[in-house]
Amino acid sequence: MKNKRVIIIHGWDGSSKSEWFPWIKKELESKNIEVIIPDMPNTEKPEIKEWVSYVAKTVQEPDENTFLIGHSIGCQAVLRYLETLNNKKVGGIVLVAPFFKTLTNLESEEEEKIAKPWLETPIDFEKIKKTTDKFTAIFSDNDQFVVLEENKKIFEEELGGKVIIEHNKGHFDEGSNIFEIPVLLNLLLDYLEK
Repeated sequence: MKNKRVIIIHGWDGSSKSEWFPWIKKELESKNIEVIIPDMPNTEKPEIKEWVSYVAKTVQEPDENTFLIGHSIGCQAVLRYLETLNNKKVGGIVLVAPFFKTLTNLESEEEEKIAKPWLETPIDFEKIKKTTDKFTAIFSDNDQFVVLEENKKIFEEELGGKVIIEHNKGHFDEGSNIFEIPVLLNLLLDYLEK
């Protein structure tokens, strides 16, 4: 049996060493699960095309033993990568703090300019739905960037996945003091055991 692997795409200004990534990598690897967390290019100015092709390069051959996790803008990179798969399947998707059409509390015009293509370029959810039947989104009820109700509604309507709402976890980032996400680990272990 082919080994299962988890590929985690960090967010804007993130890295494989930031936030909860080192923790989840260690936890999964202790169970002999391969974990890949690439350092995405130009992380301070993420661009759709560059990030999607980097995800593709990282994944190489997607299959039903491949599980993709995204955080924040990394969720968008994962979804936009799935659009390109043309009937190939993956094992499952987990989006942590995903957003679709709006982001709040951006701090500058420069940030708004970087975010704009991600917010305005349509996502082909029909294509994405063909890649797996396991979609889960994890939101926090006090995320300063992601409007909970709006994004939860889009996720449920477009992908029909499972939604988990965590209390008081902010944007699941260092600014919110989040270095572990036990609910994510449990969910992944559940996915990977099936």
